Parts: sequence; structure tokens; C-alpha cells
Amino acid sequence: MPRQSCAVCAWRENCSKRFCIPDGGARCPDFTRDIGIKDDAENSDRPTEQKEQLKI
Repeated sequence: MPRQSCAVCAWRENCSKRFCIPDGGARCPDFTRDIGIKDDAENSDRPTEQKEQLKI
């Protein structure tokens, strides 16, 4: 699992715990990945054909 970070959390705008978790948010129980942020590592695992289909 990729490292969690407040910068990529869907709740970052209205989170009361923002940046105050001792481990930097690495194990935040409320973390949810913001699907609006592209993940280059996730896309690099896909075959080229699938990448081209997603560019529509």
C-alpha cells in the first residue's frame, strides 16, 4: 500500500487531524485517497493499450 499523506487525502480540506498525527498521517484511520489526484505509479503498471484507452 502506498504511503498515506494529508496532501492526497480526500478529507484534507475539512480534517481536524490534519498534520497533527505523530507519524505524519502514515496510519490515519480516516485516510481516503482522493480519486481526483492521478497516481503515476498506479498508471505505470498498466499495459500501454489500456493507457491509450484511458486518454479519451
